[in-house]
Amino acid sequence: MTLIFLVNTVEAAEGGQSSELPEVWTARQAVSFAIRNNPESSMAWQRLEAANAALTMGRAAFYPQLALASSYGQTDNPMYSFGNILNQGAFSQNIDFNDPGRTDDLNLGVKLSYRFYNGGRDRAGIKAAMARQTATRMELGAVRNQLSFGAVRAFNLIIQGDGLVKAHQAAVEAIDSSLAVARARYSEGVLLKADLLNLEVQESGSRENLVQAENGLEVARRIFLNLLGLHEGKVTIAPGPVEPQEIPATREYAQRYELESAGALVHAAEAGLRLARGASYPTLDGYAAYDLDQGWETDGSGNSWQAGIKLNYNLFDGHRSSGAVHEAAARLAEAREKQRQLDLAIGLEVTRADLAVKEAENRLQVSEKAVEQAQESARIYRARFKEGEVLASDLIAVEKGLTDAILRRTLAETARRIAIADLRRSLGLPQYPDLAEEARNDWSGFN
Repeated sequence: MTLIFLVNTVEAAEGGQSSELPEVWTARQAVSFAIRNNPESSMAWQRLEAANAALTMGRAAFYPQLALASSYGQTDNPMYSFGNILNQGAFSQNIDFNDPGRTDDLNLGVKLSYRFYNGGRDRAGIKAAMARQTATRMELGAVRNQLSFGAVRAFNLIIQGDGLVKAHQAAVEAIDSSLAVARARYSEGVLLKADLLNLEVQESGSRENLVQAENGLEVARRIFLNLLGLHEGKVTIAPGPVEPQEIPATREYAQRYELESAGALVHAAEAGLRLARGASYPTLDGYAAYDLDQGWETDGSGNSWQAGIKLNYNLFDGHRSSGAVHEAAARLAEAREKQRQLDLAIGLEVTRADLAVKEAENRLQVSEKAVEQAQESARIYRARFKEGEVLASDLIAVEKGLTDAILRRTLAETARRIAIADLRRSLGLPQYPDLAEEARNDWSGFN
């Protein structure tokens, strides 16, 4: 499957926040920046680095081990002293075996060892590490897929907040205009004070709604910055219509990162079971060593070598190996059930997201018609109110209806865009497919 990341991810993950911020944000730029700069993305990347290091450590089992050692010591212990004399080539017939005297020894040694066979445990360990690396890579993909959706959602919530502010501003302006007419008519004595008071109360309520909408917009901007991994900054949304996202033609979700990760964890558990079973097999090791010995008490020196193979087989370990096998088998069964559970959950998630898109489209169609009708009604009632043909309470109801219709349309437009983005997320698709082409170099070092 194609992994959806950006070329500069490594630098952002290792170096922190980018200094280049767009003056005007688009949804595409928000997705790109969130993927590179959000701490969740950086943490997931570091987990992948750790998984790659674990795989490197696992592969070390297939290489020989070379060790260099040195030591210096003195002793008058008969056994050790006699050993030093022999190693240094200083033996003579005059040595008293019971009291060879004081000796010293400087030893320099090098040893090469290699494990030829251990029941397949090393190979199983590498397969488990490779599977866990794949699972971690898929988890990184899932994190960034979620961040991409979050960026699109936060971007659209700012647009929604701005639309709500404009709707309430329009409502305040409309009420102010009608209130000016009402005050003039009240001064002429052709409007009851109760009607004037009703309009003044409506005007105060409209201004309160405007303040709440402005506060909501500010919160949406803060959420947007937080998602981008920024403490502060000016958020200016690009004017004009939002770049549309394509509604997926299929509802196939096999490409979901979470499913790929779950499948890799099943493979890791299978390798873990093979590793546990390997404890019931013998191990075969080979070794070769070379030593240099120098003594100043004997004024002797010598060298020696040794080589051989070693076979180990554990006949009985108190059922420890069988217990490890049963544990690994249980973990494998659990991993498979988790994979099945995840598949069911994602299937339900996709169904809900698909229904949300259809519902949002229906809501948008209805709200657009409602706005058109409310605008025409408001135009007629405003003209009739100036002529004194309708009561202030009727005008208030019409103005409120227009504001509500505009708000519902704004909410419906945002809900549709977010629903499409959520459907793409639930299917494991990138929010903007062309960004996927820029991301492939991220993974050249993880094979």
